[in-house]
Amino acid sequence: MPLTTTEYDNGGDLAKYTDSLIATKDSREPDWNTLAFQEKAGPQYRRAQIRYVGSGATGNHENDNRIIPSGGFTFSNMLLPPGAEGPAHTHHDVEEAFFVLEGKVRVGIHRGPDEVEYRTLGYRDMIVVPAGVTRSLKNEGDTDALFCVIIGTQKPQVPTYPEYSPLHGVTRD
Repeated sequence: MPLTTTEYDNGGDLAKYTDSLIATKDSREPDWNTLAFQEKAGPQYRRAQIRYVGSGATGNHENDNRIIPSGGFTFSNMLLPPGAEGPAHTHHDVEEAFFVLEGKVRVGIHRGPDEVEYRTLGYRDMIVVPAGVTRSLKNEGDTDALFCVIIGTQKPQVPTYPEYSPLHGVTRD
């Protein structure tokens, strides 16, 4: 259920309402399990999601009462240990943005199995990837990379993995 203004509009407890709009760093925990199924394709796909707004396309986290409900976008941090990868995948329904907070992240924009362009993003660099464009990520540094992930809808569809992605055919089961 997205945020509402009912309590605000009806003169409810303003302090309680304000608190419901805040997600502090100290109240966040890296979730290493939501993407653990991807480790079936190799240990390099181990990474953590740190949710703030909504749950993204990675799973159903609606019962996580620390998440601010999403109305029109999701916002999380992704923690990539050195060498970790986000496999080539496509969000067909929505754009996705990555904003680097720590470390360096190599982003790949793929057009089929044989054509890819890579760029390395560092502190406060950003890329926005339109719906339907295949992307991948990799931490090629020797320290953790931390970056914001913003997806432009309340609940994105589960992404697909092209045939050339190591995750093609891997299931959550």
